[in-house]
Amino acid sequence: MAQIPNVLSIAGSDPSGGAGIQADLKTFAALGCYGMAAITALTAQNTRGVTGVHLPDAAFVARQIDAIFDDIRVDAVKIGMLGTGAIVEAVADCLARRGARNIVLDPVLVATSGDSLGAPDVVEAMQRRLMPRARVVTPNIPEAMRFTDMQEPRDLLDLAAMAQEMMKQGARAVLVKGGHMVGDDASDVLFEDADSRTFTQPRIATNNTHGTGCTLSSAIASELAKGADLPEAVERAKAYLTQALHSASKLDVGRGHGPVNHLWPLSGK
Repeated sequence: MAQIPNVLSIAGSDPSGGAGIQADLKTFAALGCYGMAAITALTAQNTRGVTGVHLPDAAFVARQIDAIFDDIRVDAVKIGMLGTGAIVEAVADCLARRGARNIVLDPVLVATSGDSLGAPDVVEAMQRRLMPRARVVTPNIPEAMRFTDMQEPRDLLDLAAMAQEMMKQGARAVLVKGGHMVGDDASDVLFEDADSRTFTQPRIATNNTHGTGCTLSSAIASELAKGADLPEAVERAKAYLTQALHSASKLDVGRGHGPVNHLWPLSGK
């Protein structure tokens, strides 16, 4: 009998349940993985916005990660909100020392509501310490613009150019998520080994978009943990997220940007 993969989320907490470690753990479970979490930040937030952030000491973040690796096999790691450059450094040191594999770096800098979730030194620290170690980096358009200083993209060629620029900064592979672009379809561009590939799903008309980036990156990590190669993992993860958006109308959570229905594979479409 095949063993269930173990996937670790290193990310912030969202008490409303739609993003952060709560979204990650739901996604891991829905996709047949055992989820674990090292918390990098406590946030006070709901579907309408972020009202407060409390950051633990970087050394304590490292202690959480070390405690997991001391005892448990880790098949993949999803990294989300890291808050400060010191936390980035601590996470990078831990993962390097432990030889962590299948790392998916979701460089969370801004919440769906538009609230900032990262200090100014986070971008530089991620570029220097985490991008070269990650199996794939998964920025959305605003995040890719922060990393590349490029203008807002107009088409898929611009998304590919952003991914290429991040590869020059040391990333092994980059998936630029095009959800912020206007159109009938939602397309993401993966750049890996000098090749680009586009993944397209129908755009779902819904206000339940809270935590979509967290959900996609944790789904990719789940599929990598199960043995998929990167393009296959992205394709499966995008299909999972599309259905989670499609079935989000079954939820009645909040009065702002509601969450997606992470558990649709367990409760039916």
